[in-house]
Amino acid sequence: MKFVNFAEQDVDPIDKEFAEDIVEGDPKQKVWSHFVGADGRFKSGMWDSTAGTFRGPMNDQIEFCHILEGEARIETSDGVTRTVRAGDAFVMDNGLQPVWYVDNYVRKHYVIVALD
Repeated sequence: MKFVNFAEQDVDPIDKEFAEDIVEGDPKQKVWSHFVGADGRFKSGMWDSTAGTFRGPMNDQIEFCHILEGEARIETSDGVTRTVRAGDAFVMDNGLQPVWYVDNYVRKHYVIVALD
């Protein structure tokens, strides 16, 4: 069993490969993986993205997000667009197919639970 305090870790960012999900622009994304459970199904850390439009499919996973900095508009397949800003927290359920619109920059803490 572990207690993981993100502030006590020195985690190097990993450039996320997601070219197939880019809709517009040239966004760059980084992931700081602070915790991965023993079976790999539970993950938590930080993520950020520069400006651009991209898909963020929730296939076989559920994700909790807490926006730390910046903002984004997230459009879901029901046609609803939500703006999320620093301080906002939300869950994206399995099967959701959101499109993220980032005008400048966004950074979040995430918790992902894989369902497979």
